[in-house]
Amino acid sequence: MLSTLLTSHNSWAATLSLAAAAPGFNLWTTFQNAEVFGQIIVVLLMFFSLLAWTVMINKYLDLGRWRRLNLDFQARLRDTQGLMGQSVSPAFRHGGPYARLFHDAIEAARQHSSDRDPAIRMGLVENALQRGVGDECVRYETKMVLLGSLVSGAPFMGLLGTVVGVMVAFNGMAAPGSTATLQNIAPGVASALLATVAGLIVAIPSVFGYNFLLSQVKLMITELENYASWLADRLELEMEAQKIVPFQSVPTPSASVPSQPSPTTAPPQPQPEAPTERYLRFDVSEQD
Repeated sequence: MLSTLLTSHNSWAATLSLAAAAPGFNLWTTFQNAEVFGQIIVVLLMFFSLLAWTVMINKYLDLGRWRRLNLDFQARLRDTQGLMGQSVSPAFRHGGPYARLFHDAIEAARQHSSDRDPAIRMGLVENALQRGVGDECVRYETKMVLLGSLVSGAPFMGLLGTVVGVMVAFNGMAAPGSTATLQNIAPGVASALLATVAGLIVAIPSVFGYNFLLSQVKLMITELENYASWLADRLELEMEAQKIVPFQSVPTPSASVPSQPSPTTAPPQPQPEAPTERYLRFDVSEQD
């Protein structure tokens, strides 16, 4: 078994060495034969490839972490009664997108707790939620523009290097005393095509990663908007529950005044009722 593995390993090593020794597979020799401009293009494209992979991996990890934080926070909120009475600390700003929206909504509700009209108070809370959703959408789409630029720009950079390389090769053929043979043309054309290969190496993985990440961002933005709507409904129901049912005050009886005798007794006139006192009160006590 060991001898078989060693034999297969030696055969693969021999195949790779032959491929590297062949002129068509030796990329380093092709890179060395390229002109300076083409070498610069290839080096830049390799840097862009590393940058694209770094952005895609970091963005994927960030989206996964935010989704886990969001699901955990929403599950805890569903089991919590009385959102208005919950303590809100600055640590909520670092607890994920859902926690930041909850912090903004509760702060807006408590800052305007003196407003007697619940519609005005709820409108201010909804405005705070809309601003929070906008901020989180910007955070979700961070680095996506850079990745999209790499996807669309890398092939054009590779094409630019190819065109310049072909121009240099043909200019060399047109020089006095040069011989236009295949042996003279092939190295220059191969070096020029190396830039196209480098551009495709950047663009092909990036376009798949960009489309996947863009779909995840759109899905999470939709989930964020649904959560903001659900949170606004919960807060509005709690504000309505805090309203006190209006009551009628009992009129104070006035002191009896002896009436003058009259020949005819008039029927008693109904006393006007005191104006009804109506007011709203909100329970805005918060737990420290």
